[in-house]
Amino acid sequence: MLRVGLTGGLGSGKSTVGTYLRELGAQVIEADELGRALMEPGQAVFAEIVRVFGPEVVATDGRLDRARLAEFAFRGGRLQELNAIVHPAVIEQQRQWMNEVFARDPDAIAVVISALIFEVERDACSRGETDGVLADWRRRIDRVVLVTAPDELKIRRYVDRLGLPDDQRVAAEADARSRLAYQISDAIKATRADYLLENNGDKQVLRAQVEGLWRWLVAENNKLSRRGSLE
Repeated sequence: MLRVGLTGGLGSGKSTVGTYLRELGAQVIEADELGRALMEPGQAVFAEIVRVFGPEVVATDGRLDRARLAEFAFRGGRLQELNAIVHPAVIEQQRQWMNEVFARDPDAIAVVISALIFEVERDACSRGETDGVLADWRRRIDRVVLVTAPDELKIRRYVDRLGLPDDQRVAAEADARSRLAYQISDAIKATRADYLLENNGDKQVLRAQVEGLWRWLVAENNKLSRRGSLE
């Protein structure tokens, strides 16, 4: 079994890479998908967010007002508070998902898509945490794959994905820049990743890169199966 973390900044194309890997045979899940489920009414994460941020982050339908919550987190300087609530629960869900995958197929390659693999570790260390679910990602992930792209392209992809009218694009671009400012740069992440993919917009080129990545992951998984170690 091989545990893979697929990461990259906002708008880098992680989900597209995940789709290609799924088609090639990987088991894939997105951290954002897990987070959204945990932030639904009735969940402990939802209740804790409302307790910490107040009832004003609850929309009229009883669910979280994500735009309002993002305003508190990114523009209000409270992102660390939000992440400290959400990230431990998401990481625990990732662990449970991987255990279920490997129970079904011990030879599986399980891929978790997460934009903040390195940032979670950085923030945990900044709070003085030296162990635990937020600081021990290298014990939970065997290989890290980084998807890179120029920042301006990331921002354009992010805004285009929102499908906003022209008069709202400037604000969305500013939001994207604030999110990118929180994230560690690709140049720094690249020094710590095990495999790099460059996504400059050509899907055929990206697909070819992912096929090369898949061959490498299969070889790493076979090595792990034979030796019991990737060293």
